[in-house]
Amino acid sequence: MNPEAVLTVDVLGPVRAARDGTDVDLGRAGQRAVLGLLALAGGRPLTRAELVDALWGDAPPPTAANVLQTSVKNLRHRLEPDRLPRSPSTVLPSVGDGYALSVPAERVDLMRFRALVAEATDLHQAGDHRGAARTLGAALGLWRGVPLADVAALAGHPKIVAVVEERRAALAGYGQALIASGAAAEALAPLEAAVAEQPLDEAAHARLILGYHAAGRRGQAFTAYREVRRRLADELGVDPGPELTAAFATVLGGDTVEPVRTGGRHPEPAAHPVPAQLPAGSGAFTGRSQQLRRLAELAGGPPSAGMPLVVLSGTAGVGKTTLAVHFGQQVRHRFPDGQLYVNLRGFDPGGTVMDPADAVRGFLDAFGIPPERLPAGLDALTALFRSVLADRRVLVVLDNARDAEQVRPLLPGSAGCLVLVTSRSRLTSLVATDDAQPVTLDVPSLADARALLARRLGRARTAAAPEAVDELIGLCSRLPLALAVMAARAATQPDFPLTALARQLREESGSLDALADDDPATDVRAVFSWSYRVLGPEAARLFRLSGLAPGPELTAEAAASLAGVSLARARVLLRTLVGAHLMTESLSGRYGCHDLLRWYATELTHAVDPPEERRAAQHRLLDHWVRTAHAADRLLNPHRERAPTVDVNAEVTVTRLADRDAAMAWLAGERPMLLAAVDLAEAEDFAGHTWRLAWALMTYLHRSGHWDALVATQRAGLRAAERLGDRWVRATAHRGLARAYIQVRRPGAVGHLGQALRLYREVQDSDGQARTHLNLAWICQGFGRERAALGHAEQAVFLFRAAGQPVGEADARNAVGWFHAHLGNPGLALEWCRQALPLHQRIGDEDGEAHTWDSLGYIHNLLGDRDEAIACYRQAVRIRRVLGDRVYEASALHRIGDLESARGDVAGAHDAWREALDCLAPLRHPEADEIRAKLAAPPGDAAG
Repeated sequence: MNPEAVLTVDVLGPVRAARDGTDVDLGRAGQRAVLGLLALAGGRPLTRAELVDALWGDAPPPTAANVLQTSVKNLRHRLEPDRLPRSPSTVLPSVGDGYALSVPAERVDLMRFRALVAEATDLHQAGDHRGAARTLGAALGLWRGVPLADVAALAGHPKIVAVVEERRAALAGYGQALIASGAAAEALAPLEAAVAEQPLDEAAHARLILGYHAAGRRGQAFTAYREVRRRLADELGVDPGPELTAAFATVLGGDTVEPVRTGGRHPEPAAHPVPAQLPAGSGAFTGRSQQLRRLAELAGGPPSAGMPLVVLSGTAGVGKTTLAVHFGQQVRHRFPDGQLYVNLRGFDPGGTVMDPADAVRGFLDAFGIPPERLPAGLDALTALFRSVLADRRVLVVLDNARDAEQVRPLLPGSAGCLVLVTSRSRLTSLVATDDAQPVTLDVPSLADARALLARRLGRARTAAAPEAVDELIGLCSRLPLALAVMAARAATQPDFPLTALARQLREESGSLDALADDDPATDVRAVFSWSYRVLGPEAARLFRLSGLAPGPELTAEAAASLAGVSLARARVLLRTLVGAHLMTESLSGRYGCHDLLRWYATELTHAVDPPEERRAAQHRLLDHWVRTAHAADRLLNPHRERAPTVDVNAEVTVTRLADRDAAMAWLAGERPMLLAAVDLAEAEDFAGHTWRLAWALMTYLHRSGHWDALVATQRAGLRAAERLGDRWVRATAHRGLARAYIQVRRPGAVGHLGQALRLYREVQDSDGQARTHLNLAWICQGFGRERAALGHAEQAVFLFRAAGQPVGEADARNAVGWFHAHLGNPGLALEWCRQALPLHQRIGDEDGEAHTWDSLGYIHNLLGDRDEAIACYRQAVRIRRVLGDRVYEASALHRIGDLESARGDVAGAHDAWREALDCLAPLRHPEADEIRAKLAAPPGDAAG
């Protein structure tokens, strides 16, 4: 590594590294996790075993050591690009059987935080309370979120939990130091934040009550005490402890308050929807009496025992979900505030494990929380979820969990709730650290298995062939899933003797590797094969090809494209597969299957279908997504420059989207599949599909605030474009990535725009050159180079006119006006923007019209006409709200608030700023902090 290069590492938030102030691309989540764990170790080396345990827990893959070694190798390459080949690493040296992060402590934000906290402790002990508060404020300012916030797999890891506790202690100390220094009013914000993070922490509440008292807010101190006493009574069934009681006695000063009853639940109006998400129970459920009694015992504990958390574990197909749902249906009446259910897809064969953040969003949606009100980070989502459930009795079923880290963010924490978790893993860390109660589910008894088949096939049929029934049960290893599939096979052929069925099953050989275990009885491939073999050729082919899909579900249109059949025929085949229990249909009209069945389908297609047929099927499926995504983008942004799509293929079905709302709904519902499709296209060398999908997703990902996905897809698009070699495609992909970088304020955009401009010139594309000049203009303004920005915008006007592009010309004219305004020429600026506005309106370009109204608002303010400026900004807000463009809607609202504040309308200003903050807060946009500061500022000091 260049000895003069300064490397910094930040883990108090998303994992970040920078060389000489320039961000280092750390690569995939696994590599960021390794760097983050080493940084948390504070310079202490971690063995490979410690790292593997932290990354994979109880179930590391066989290749864990190789994956770890590759991650370290890639990190070294990215962090030390100047290191000579085969020379030892100075940043991530090998230490014994492990690695360490060798970076000076002052260059790691966690180490700087700890050093500042230690310094503040010394100042406090020396009596310098103001200095201690100032130092702790600087320490807390280093935090950008939860440690390792972008590594979901490590959420809840003990090291992260410990560091979060360090922050909470620093926050408490900050409040105490402010009080001790006579700045009690300043202390209230951090003390209130500490209480919000830990609503049942009596010590935090005691500090806040004393803070209110010191600030002279005795009424708020009383209110805070009553509220925490009520919460302790309702949720824990306990009274306040000595520390909280002593704090209240200090405030009380001889006054008395009415007692708050303990125990029981305070009713509240049911102003929210009551979710009832449990799937229907199985009519053929039998047995499991011992497990049902145990579940009833665990669910019926006293409130003082805390929230019941049960882990129902066992091998795949043993009936965990069936039992959880059956028990849930039995006790649902005890949870009047709702029942939540989610399949976490923890052991999905395609690797599409559900992100806990997506699960939390689904739960909050079930309670009527609108998407625009949802925060962006997982911790904030979890905090909101727990707040929503704090005073409610809700049953939560978390089905098919992969590990404890996936479960922890989904735990409500309220004693009134019951959580049932099903998993193939024992989730021992949940049992050890979260007081989860384990219930292990084994295969049913022989008597219960007989009863299950009798319920499904009829007692007369099973009683007529008892030996065949017992043999079938033995061949199915008493596995409920296998028994259910076999029973369905037998039920569809009522005249087929059970003895013949047993004989044929006995002759089958092979096993599902996914169910490999010490006990060979857990093998179900032969059973799956019988359901598959009774299918007609077309249905069997669709089932096989479904194993090639990258996402968890398929729409009927996607399935039709995958198989190359008509939509009507695909629906018939899908109904056949649903009837054979090889697929399920969700309420959203999407089709999927149990992960084991999907694995089986994947094995079948590789065994039966030749490589060229499999590739053709993937090609058709990607065609479907590309063409529908392009159609959706055209509805969202009709005047965007066109990019060529795939050739029309008669075997591909495109989803019909009626309008903008339908396009947004389709993109939102298909987002997991579309992002997986980008990865599939890149992995399988469908370069054309990769960059076209990336291009088509840009508008949606920008407007919906999915910043990480926006950058990732544009990077993939550029890699694909480089493989294709087409200069126009490469130029467009460079510009796409540059625009993504501009949105997230990441360096590197200028270089990509330079590449784009060069390539557009080579292919003589005036339109592309003009759009690139516009992008460069906005970057120049960001660097304070308005004169250069104006030059780029004027060049764009000339090039758009030469290309015959009125939409682009209108955009460029607006930009010229905007930059003239910033150069102190408001009269000239007004003339240019007034030229742009009718152009946009005549063409019907709502997005461009909104931008121009925004410019006119800015210009009228410069000219001293605040009323006209506000009117223009409101026109921009109206259009952007229709477009669903939350970022630019917030920008206009922000300016309205500033103008209202400047003319003395404090209430109007705060209304506008709050609306702007509602738009930005869920998107992690940096402008949100500026607006929060204005809302918190005294009247007269907030206008920006």
